Amino acid sequence: MEKELLVYVDGRFFEKSKAVVSVFDHGILYGDGVFEGIRVYSGSVFRLVDHIDRLYDSAKSIHLKIPMTKHEMTEAVLETVRKNHLRDAYVRLVVSRGPGDLGVDPALCKDPTVFIIAEPMATVLGPKDPKVVRVVLASTRRDPVDAASHEIKSLNYLNSILAKIEANNAGVDDAILLDHRGFVSEASVSNIFIVKDTKVATPSSSAGILHGITRERIIRLCSDLGIDVEQRDVTPFELVTADEVFLVGTKSEILSVGSVRGTKIGNGGVGPLTKRLYQEFSKIVQRPEEGTPVYEAESVSI
Repeated sequence: MEKELLVYVDGRFFEKSKAVVSVFDHGILYGDGVFEGIRVYSGSVFRLVDHIDRLYDSAKSIHLKIPMTKHEMTEAVLETVRKNHLRDAYVRLVVSRGPGDLGVDPALCKDPTVFIIAEPMATVLGPKDPKVVRVVLASTRRDPVDAASHEIKSLNYLNSILAKIEANNAGVDDAILLDHRGFVSEASVSNIFIVKDTKVATPSSSAGILHGITRERIIRLCSDLGIDVEQRDVTPFELVTADEVFLVGTKSEILSVGSVRGTKIGNGGVGPLTKRLYQEFSKIVQRPEEGTPVYEAESVSI
């Protein structure tokens, strides 16, 4: 019988089938909490410091005090991967407001809940071309920055779920959300880049985007390769008339967009710049300096 994965819950490890949280947890009742999705490549946690920093920034923005230091949280992530003997994995780190009552008042939640899930996941990065996906433009708009901004990586993903439902109903892979002004924001769970005449652009913070860890690394990769990336408003017209469009995210890595609402992008396959970035990023995730080793080091300084 295959051994169950172990899940970290508030300082203890439980078998997957026995890992539970309270039904009165405000993370369940109201989506009140924050999380991170993190990748492990060849026994090294990719950009772990960046993920931990973003987790604490998200928590600060919703007045959620995480009951652990950054160092302790880092060690908890590493130990969760170690306990499960994983070398290539996806890690979900969650901090919820914790148990309270049936009201929305967070002051009644005394103890935040922390749980960490690590499951095996092989990378698709490598010598092959990235996957080509089809998308639609969602009628659901991305929450504006003065509302439940997606700059906060919160547990409330209903906005993205509604967009994904639209994609499912249309028989495509994903949906692109526009902001309240009608400019391109991002896909349901990934950031977006467009290429036109070898120039690269990606929506800016004003479009209510998540400040993606992979997005930031792709922007820096472009700079290293001598490719300028403009962070600005992107119109739907620019999206459908682009030479190349690609999506990036921790779990999805890099995806090439072949069509938008039935309109072919480029030749409908993988563009040359997307392919080059995909190949270079495949090398980056394996670099020791890009990650935090799981097994070679017992502690990490923050």
